[in-house]
Amino acid sequence: MFRLSLARPGARSLRPLLTAAVLGAAALPVTAMALPGGQLSREAALAAAPLPGGLGPCVPGTCPPDGYPPVHNGPIRFRDNGVNVYVGGDFHVREKAAEAEGRVVVLGSFDQRKAAGASAIYNVGEAGVGSRVAPPVGADWLTTGGDVTVATGQRLLAEQGVVRHAGTLSGTVLAQRTVHDADAAGPYTALRGRLTDASTCYAHPGGVTRTPTGTAVHAGGETLFTGDGSAMLQVFTVDFDMQSANGGQEGIRFARIPAGATVLVNVLGTNRTINTYSGTIDDSSPFNHLRGRLLWNFPDATSVGLKGTGQFQGSVLIGNQGSLATVSLPGVNGRFFTTGSLTHTSPPSGAGGQEFHNYAFDGNLPDCGTAPTEGEVRVLKTDYATGRPLAGAVFELWEETNGVRGLQTSGQTPDTRRGSACTTGGSGLCTRTVPPGTYYWVETRAPQGYDLPSPAHFGPLVLTAANASQGVSVTAADHRHVVPKGSLTVHKTDAETGRPLAGAVFRLWHETNGVLGLQTSGTDADTPVGPGCATGSSGRCAFTDLALGSYYVQETAVPEGYVLPANRVSGPHEVTAANASTGVTVNLSNRRGEPDKGGKGGKGGPR
Repeated sequence: MFRLSLARPGARSLRPLLTAAVLGAAALPVTAMALPGGQLSREAALAAAPLPGGLGPCVPGTCPPDGYPPVHNGPIRFRDNGVNVYVGGDFHVREKAAEAEGRVVVLGSFDQRKAAGASAIYNVGEAGVGSRVAPPVGADWLTTGGDVTVATGQRLLAEQGVVRHAGTLSGTVLAQRTVHDADAAGPYTALRGRLTDASTCYAHPGGVTRTPTGTAVHAGGETLFTGDGSAMLQVFTVDFDMQSANGGQEGIRFARIPAGATVLVNVLGTNRTINTYSGTIDDSSPFNHLRGRLLWNFPDATSVGLKGTGQFQGSVLIGNQGSLATVSLPGVNGRFFTTGSLTHTSPPSGAGGQEFHNYAFDGNLPDCGTAPTEGEVRVLKTDYATGRPLAGAVFELWEETNGVRGLQTSGQTPDTRRGSACTTGGSGLCTRTVPPGTYYWVETRAPQGYDLPSPAHFGPLVLTAANASQGVSVTAADHRHVVPKGSLTVHKTDAETGRPLAGAVFRLWHETNGVLGLQTSGTDADTPVGPGCATGSSGRCAFTDLALGSYYVQETAVPEGYVLPANRVSGPHEVTAANASTGVTVNLSNRRGEPDKGGKGGKGGPR
């Protein structure tokens, strides 16, 4: 939950507006995206976001460069100005429901009337536990086309955002500002019909059911979705409730889904329920990893129930404007777009705290509107020596947009990054479907055990209408990372004559505990390195294959007729990348005296 804070009067609103051009049926591609102040950017219009109005991807703010983090309660580092929850009808908060993270747009009324004895608070915009990717400070966190009603004794929190409402506002609302605006929902009204059309198109193009690419089998306590292993749009058709025969929970599992593929699940029927325990908070479940490119589409349903104990993964689209969705899952992790009404609630028994979590949708869905010709821009990551594909490389795609030759990723007029980061899978490929243009792939993180190339960008790749069907590709090869190893040589001499001494014995210690000086005992001692070494006739002995770091030389025995020095520990001696090839030489000497092989001649010794 939020801590309470006072509203900050006079702060500037960052209200995002969808202009008439965006809302018009044919004025702009369906991928157009609105930015604060009513401006449309070309980069937004070209982003991989085929849902109407640009709904889906993160809108800066400050978008997470490496994907959205798992559910957590750490500090807020990123800001997403995209709509996370869109409700075409009314939004009801009931029982013990807790939070709707991200921007919330409601064409009807927002009504909070939670159960007696439950927490009196409902958060919008920022969640105490979630992706912790919140809308920008001062942006519209809740927009309604009707009333905002909060029951007596309860509080609606949008503390660093604006609550913009067309109807009346009653009850306690803690926000940076509340703004009465008769046209608050106006910019978003046309999206309702476009979402309905898109939902129908995804499931019933031309009035027939879309051909699936995989199977959905409901048996054995789970629904198993098995893809074809190759298509980058995996389509499944479900005409049953995903729950057990007696209405209990069941699992959801996906198999044979290619890395980076979009998954479209068309759930057909007028009354549908998903009751599942699948999905985890820590992203340990394979189900979680599909989240950003998984869409659950309900084109026909008048009633949709999402319940169970899982952290439900993926975005939801409900196309029937007369529908009612009832959500009582602990977490919904993805965009939630319904053209009907929504009730956010909790089960009749059990814990509360039900939450919508803000996660972007970056999938590539079937073309359901006027869009520019698009094609694939690909990069293949390989091992430089063997040519085999490499998993784990992270790439960003940038488009040449500033008119300056070559790639510029910083400065006052950089080129434009397209979409979120991509991590190569076993195929070594990253792929983006984009309109014609000039593109560069930028490698931001090399696979484990490899070095980033220099330079780390690849291109230009010129995608045209003529080559869009084949796409354009580039291969990016990385060298294995070679960690330099060093050596340390002890040179032992007679303190008076300088002649080499044979028979001196040494032990080497690696400074590993962060405490100044050598510690050879206790629970947090430094680390001994290999066996000891004894000097030969040259007076030398060497320790080789040493990792970079600090080392101490401990003298444990002396040649016959010599005594151990008062301080038998030398160091620290630094083995660095700069001296790794030549090695480090430590010059030590002994004085003649009473023979002492066991160390009785010295008073210092290791600490």
